[in-house]
Amino acid sequence: MAERTRTDRLDQPRDNRRRLSRPDTDNFGRFAEAFARFMGTARFLLWMTVVIVVWVVWNAPWGPDRPRWDGYPFIFLTLVLSLQASYAAPLILLAQNRQESRDRVQQERDRRADAQSHADMEFLAREVASLRLGLGEVATRDFIRGELRELLEMLEHDPDSSPEEPPA
Repeated sequence: MAERTRTDRLDQPRDNRRRLSRPDTDNFGRFAEAFARFMGTARFLLWMTVVIVVWVVWNAPWGPDRPRWDGYPFIFLTLVLSLQASYAAPLILLAQNRQESRDRVQQERDRRADAQSHADMEFLAREVASLRLGLGEVATRDFIRGELRELLEMLEHDPDSSPEEPPA
């Protein structure tokens, strides 16, 4: 008698869990975004309107005699539109959630960049203030020109006089 493997033994429970691969949520999310983007276009609304008008005209009781698949109250059309809405709503919500996550990440990046810019501006403002304070003690070009003009005028009026010593 051949030896039984572990899966053939009756005293061992079977693993009945299905081994399904996990769906790629990123691909599904991209599909949801593309679907939501398409549903928000005029092209989608135009095609949906054309399909509904053709459906109603074909199945209308007042048209020529032909095979109809959905009579006057258009129950099957209502079912199709309800199914479309029941799938569209979660896909649109998924697309919105993904966009919200991207917006949150972008907002955090912007906040960090704003904080860095604010810190840089404060640093530059302090540097400019310290330069202004330092320049307050330095003779400027206009000040030196003015002093030289006064000396020149004084020498032109009285060439023998010596310039006054500035008070210390």
